[in-house]
Amino acid sequence: MNTTPQMPVIPESESLVEYPSDFPLKIFGLQHPELAQCVLEVVTRHAPDFEAASMEMRASKTAKYISLTCTIRATSRKQLDAVYQDLVDHPLVKMVL
Repeated sequence: MNTTPQMPVIPESESLVEYPSDFPLKIFGLQHPELAQCVLEVVTRHAPDFEAASMEMRASKTAKYISLTCTIRATSRKQLDAVYQDLVDHPLVKMVL
């Protein structure tokens, strides 16, 4: 049974984001050697102009977790919904903000 949370549906007219705009994605996962590359692949699939060198990485105090921040140029609500869902569905990702 898939327990992946689904994003709530909010009408585009009620969105607080104006497009296009720079939009930071904060991704959290367990420390894993492939996490950054996997996140990069998902993000660039939805935002091909994303610069890999701009990805920010921070380890937790205990180094058990890592957070990645990817600021993309969001062009639509559909794009943001798709990148969020693909990140949330990835087995190495624990949370996306």
